[in-house]
Amino acid sequence: MFFRSEKLLIPLEKPASPDPNGAAAIQELLGGKFGEMSTLNNYLHQSFGFKEKKKLKPFYDLVASITTEELGHVELISTAINLMLEDSVPAGEPVDAPLGEAKNNRNTHHTIVGGGGHQVMDSMGHFWSGEHVFSSGNLVADLLHNFFLETGARMHKHRCYQMTTNQAARDVIGYLMVRGGVHQAAYALALRKVTGVEVTKMLPTPNIDDAKIPEARKWQAIGSHRKLYTFSEEDYGDVAGVWSGPADWADGEPLEVIKGAPEYAAEGPVIGESRSLFSPDYAPEEIYEIAAQLMKKGGISPLQPGDGLHSRFQGSTPDSPGASAQEGRKTTPNKPKSKKK
Repeated sequence: MFFRSEKLLIPLEKPASPDPNGAAAIQELLGGKFGEMSTLNNYLHQSFGFKEKKKLKPFYDLVASITTEELGHVELISTAINLMLEDSVPAGEPVDAPLGEAKNNRNTHHTIVGGGGHQVMDSMGHFWSGEHVFSSGNLVADLLHNFFLETGARMHKHRCYQMTTNQAARDVIGYLMVRGGVHQAAYALALRKVTGVEVTKMLPTPNIDDAKIPEARKWQAIGSHRKLYTFSEEDYGDVAGVWSGPADWADGEPLEVIKGAPEYAAEGPVIGESRSLFSPDYAPEEIYEIAAQLMKKGGISPLQPGDGLHSRFQGSTPDSPGASAQEGRKTTPNKPKSKKK
C-alpha cells in the first residue's frame, strides 16, 4: 500500500506567464511511451507480480522503492503542465468567446476536456496506453527493459528541456534528469550484480552531462544523483544490497540509501480558478463557502474566511444569497413534490 503526503517532491513556484504550447510539448514526459506514466506502471506491475520477492529481496526492494518515487514524478509533471496552463484563457462572458485563442493551441484537449488542466496523453494527443507496460516475470528481462526505459526517458527530457524556457517546466525537468539518472544507474547496477554485464558501457545514451543544466546541477550539488529513497521508514531497506559502493558518475562518492522521502519535499503552489472553463465552477464562490462551512464544522479555519454564502442550487428560495449571485438566475420557492397518480 502507499501512504500519501500533501507535498511535491521538490519546491515549485508559479511561472511568470502561461505557456500552453510548452505544456503540450511536455505532455510527452507524462503520457508518452517513455513518460512518467510508463515508468510508474512498468515498475508498479513488475513489483505486484514479482516472483520470489523474499528470496530476491534486494531486487524487489529496488523496483518497489523506485515505483513509489515514480508516483511523485507523475505528480510533478502534471503540476508543471497545470502551472503552464494557468491563466492561458481569459475570463469573460460566453457570448464574447473568451476561449477563442485556445483553438490555436497545439492541444485543445487541455481547454475542452481538461478545463485548463493536464491530460494523460503524449505530446501529439494520444492517450497513454497499458500496452506500454512490460512485466515479463523474468528478472533480467525486466531489469534490462527498465534500464532502456529510463534511457529513453532521459533522452526525451533533454529534448523537452530545449523546447521551452518556462521555469516551472525547466525546474521539474532538471530534477527529473537527475533522479531518472539515478534510476537508470540503479537498474544498471542490478544487472551487473545479476549478470556481470556493464550495460552503461554499451548504452551511454544520451551522452550529455547533467551538470550542463543549471536546474539539474543544483540537485547534484546536494548529492541527489547518488541517493536512493525507500519512501518508507521501515520497509525496502534491503535495496542497499544493490545500491551500494562508489558512484562512478559522482567522482567515486558512496551511494546512499535514505529511509523515507527526500527532505526537500515541499507543499506545492495552488492552481487558481478559471471561470470561463467552469473550473472549479461557474460561480466558484458557492463551492468555496460550502467548503468553508464544512471546515468550520470540523473545527478547521476556512481558507477564505470572508466569503459570503451562496447556494449551489437553482431551486433556492428567492431571498437566498445564492439567488443574487448570478444575474437572471431563476429561483423557486421550496414546494413539496406532488405524487404521480
